[in-house]
Amino acid sequence: MIRCITRIALILLLPASAAVRADETLQLPSSLPPVPQTAPAQASPSPLPVPATGTGRIDLLFEGAMGRGLIAGGAVLIGDREGALFEKAYGRTSAEMNAPPVALDTIFDIASLTKVLATTPAVLKLAEERRLSLVDPLIKWFPEFMGKDKDDLLVMNLLTHTSGLDDFSLSSSAPLQSAIAGAASQRLNGGIGSRFKYADINFILLAELVRRVSGETLDVYTATRFYAPLGMRDTSFKPDRGSISRCATTVGDGKACYVGVPQDHTARLLGGVAGHAGLFSTVRDLERFCRMILNEGELDGRRVLSERAVRQMTAPYFSRGGQVVRGLGWDRASPFSSPRGNGFSEVSFGHTGFTGSSIWIDPAADMFVVDLTSRIDYRRTREFNQFRGEISTVAAELFPPEGGVEQGRTPDRDTGGAARGGKGIRLP
Repeated sequence: MIRCITRIALILLLPASAAVRADETLQLPSSLPPVPQTAPAQASPSPLPVPATGTGRIDLLFEGAMGRGLIAGGAVLIGDREGALFEKAYGRTSAEMNAPPVALDTIFDIASLTKVLATTPAVLKLAEERRLSLVDPLIKWFPEFMGKDKDDLLVMNLLTHTSGLDDFSLSSSAPLQSAIAGAASQRLNGGIGSRFKYADINFILLAELVRRVSGETLDVYTATRFYAPLGMRDTSFKPDRGSISRCATTVGDGKACYVGVPQDHTARLLGGVAGHAGLFSTVRDLERFCRMILNEGELDGRRVLSERAVRQMTAPYFSRGGQVVRGLGWDRASPFSSPRGNGFSEVSFGHTGFTGSSIWIDPAADMFVVDLTSRIDYRRTREFNQFRGEISTVAAELFPPEGGVEQGRTPDRDTGGAARGGKGIRLP
């Protein structure tokens, strides 16, 4: 029996806070020998499967992932700076037989996408307003780090995961205080600025930095500066009672499941508002955020970030001798870049979430892919990453850059998905 935990219950416990690609076609003989009159009647052979084309290739990828038990369902949205090109929901919100179907307004726990949808833009907004600098020494804002041999540690190092800090367990009685104290006393592993090590503690500290600089917690700051102006009505850290019924289930340790509360244990310890995880959203809300990025900080006449801030946030920062390329918060080319697939350019960037979420944005192709799923089996990481990459690869093939094909390409309309446009020529 799987036990489910909703945010309403958690309030009592926590402080407030293939595509099938056929290269060859099977050739059948033009005629078959007559069946003897004495032979029993035989059933007609099953028709050969027809290779999927157009957006049917995306259908096939999702159906395969669900059939193999990787995900219970999900939603995908492909778009450009003007809007959605294709969007569709698949499967159910959990592995339970009676779970509701996924819809385009299903709310997902987007896990580590929190880092680039909340924490990173908040820090860049404060830098844009000159309330902090990305090259501020951390001790300027965290006096707890003074005298701990971390005078050279900068805000930028937290954003690029080059701080030398590693993750560790937090105290359940004082999680934030233990996070700060533990990071301050930790011996750095490798040189600051040269060693890339993806660690949640970097963004836990950044969320506290936002609070210390702005006087507002991360959920309040991002809601007023980004989500409300951008019309992202279903994006929040703690979904309200009215939204719980639209939340997909996430599976945690010990077969526990969570509805409307973060799957991430540390985010739950921190009250549901954390810099590394805890945000909830929908594919359509994330569409609006991606469009804002492609439009360099503006959407529908509302500017939430300066062009300079967006460019600085997504510019390449190199580590490991150039083997790893990150943006500020964003990923570009690293061991975590599976959603990039094979068709996105070198200037593209994105991020993943442990629960099965990912986004990848390519300014050169004017395209992005949002993929939110109810992940079931977390052990099959390589297989799941392949699924992520194949979605983006197919998306890049279906919607090539406007100059790549003479008149652009539009997807098939008979797949059951909502194909709302194409490169060069848009569908009405």
